[in-house]
Amino acid sequence: MNKLPLLLSVPHAGLRVPPEVRDICILSKDDVVKDGDEHAAAIYCPLEQYVKAFVTIDIARAIVDLNRAEDDFRKDGVIKTHTCWNVPVYREYPSAELIEVLLARYHRPYHNQLKSLAKTDVVLGVDCHTMAGIAPPVAPDPGKERPAVNLGDANGSIPAKWRDSLMECFRQAFANHKVTLNDPFSGGYITRIHAAEMPWLQVELSRAFYMSNEEKAACVHEAMRNWCERYM
Repeated sequence: MNKLPLLLSVPHAGLRVPPEVRDICILSKDDVVKDGDEHAAAIYCPLEQYVKAFVTIDIARAIVDLNRAEDDFRKDGVIKTHTCWNVPVYREYPSAELIEVLLARYHRPYHNQLKSLAKTDVVLGVDCHTMAGIAPPVAPDPGKERPAVNLGDANGSIPAKWRDSLMECFRQAFANHKVTLNDPFSGGYITRIHAAEMPWLQVELSRAFYMSNEEKAACVHEAMRNWCERYM
């Protein structure tokens, strides 16, 4: 099988609270699940067999958010004070020393891996996410119903012709479902920062049950395969 020349990144599929913060983290298992990209592992991990490069991590988004800059210390930043549902994460917020440990052990290695893989024979990075069907409080569209699929190009992280053709391929694969560009998300930190190394696209799939996880995975694979067949 010829693998697609793509690099898939799945930064928010993890559910593990690492040992460094277990004694101060007050989130329940359900809180951790709700803050992460629920179903991301089920949808995207099966696609690893079809692409040349695949990167994910088992650390929970609520603890270290790989799709944030190292110096982003907002409420929903790289080391959060609250989840996206406004639930406090810690009994006592991590010290500067502990934050540095978390960044050094989990954040930087992930991004270094993406940088290294950009030097291989992949042509496009795809940052893969799921999103709540109804937007959470800290989102750019709080309380609103989301589309089935949202593609984000960070206003220039991918050539316009590639972006438009990918939109067409996703609309064909997800027939009868709404596919948007840069609405509600235009592309996060991974898409923006790593566009300096190669073209990147962010993909967000609604967690609403308009099809099963297996069907969503098949549609993503179909869209990416069709695009590669047209343009590679």
